[in-house]
Amino acid sequence: MIVTVTLNPALHVQYEAARVQLGAANSVSRVRYRTGGRGLAVARLLHTFGHEVVAAGLAGGSAGELIRNELAKAGVATQFTRIGAESRRVVDVASSDGQTTSFSEPAPYITTEELGRLAADYRSLLDGATAVVLCGSLPDGLPAETYGSLVSYAAGAGVPVVLDAGGSALRHGASRRPALVIPELDGGHSGQGSDVPGEGPESDGPESHGPEPHGPESHGARVGEAGLEAAAGSSVVLLAGRGVRALTMAGEWRASLGPAADRSGPASPGGSAGSAMDPARAGPGQSGAFRDALVAGLVPGIALAWSWPDMLRHAVALAASAAPGGAADLTAYEALLTEVEISGPGA
Repeated sequence: MIVTVTLNPALHVQYEAARVQLGAANSVSRVRYRTGGRGLAVARLLHTFGHEVVAAGLAGGSAGELIRNELAKAGVATQFTRIGAESRRVVDVASSDGQTTSFSEPAPYITTEELGRLAADYRSLLDGATAVVLCGSLPDGLPAETYGSLVSYAAGAGVPVVLDAGGSALRHGASRRPALVIPELDGGHSGQGSDVPGEGPESDGPESHGPEPHGPESHGARVGEAGLEAAAGSSVVLLAGRGVRALTMAGEWRASLGPAADRSGPASPGGSAGSAMDPARAGPGQSGAFRDALVAGLVPGIALAWSWPDMLRHAVALAASAAPGGAADLTAYEALLTEVEISGPGA
């Protein structure tokens, strides 16, 4: 069983209207609800691929109930700790001219008593868990070291942790040596960009630099160069152009889509308007879908001890084939598996 933990989930409420006029009453023609929060997106994708998963975290009020209900409709089991405050909502108002206006509520305040119940509920879920995924931001009232404590609880139970976070929550969590760290850098992006040799938007694939030194000291140096000294005891995955870099004790791995993936077609991230594509080319929403799917693709490898090539191939193919809304396109995924190019120690 894989446990995903989302401490700051959101209920997305989507209103559709013929027109939206400020300062006037507006009629809504359609209302839709969907869950928000990276851990919940990861849970849905893991469920799609047949993994036993439980979505945990904090949820309260009517918004919390709707979050539970929406996940239940998708077949995802939940074990949220109830809080007294209302879970946050994000209201999107879309008019017929294609414009969307969004209103995002503040995160709820979490009390010390609720934090204690969260810790107890979380520790009970560790019995029988094969991996834990800690995703996203922390709501008001939770100390920055919350993820650090959750990593330590899991380590004590012998359960590997995948940490997907940023800021002080990342630093505190990474210092407890989770199995894998996927950091948020540069305003929410995970180290993506063309600053990585051979991995920029115009690159045709991973560039080989020959054998690299490996071991704890060289791993610490590579992680330090990425500005993640706190994660020196963990493997680290960074988004890079069309794929990812994985900094491990054995050396650095790189995985990216090959040139053939750019051909036009329904299963091609470069030729399909319905895929998340790669984060260097996609818009903010698509980049988020890419990242969520990447995290979901890495988790089974940590839980089941896959090799790095197998783990990265699965994760990159899943990330590139995910739709902007976060759903998995299994046909595209299967087609892209053979297009992922891997380089690394002994590859």
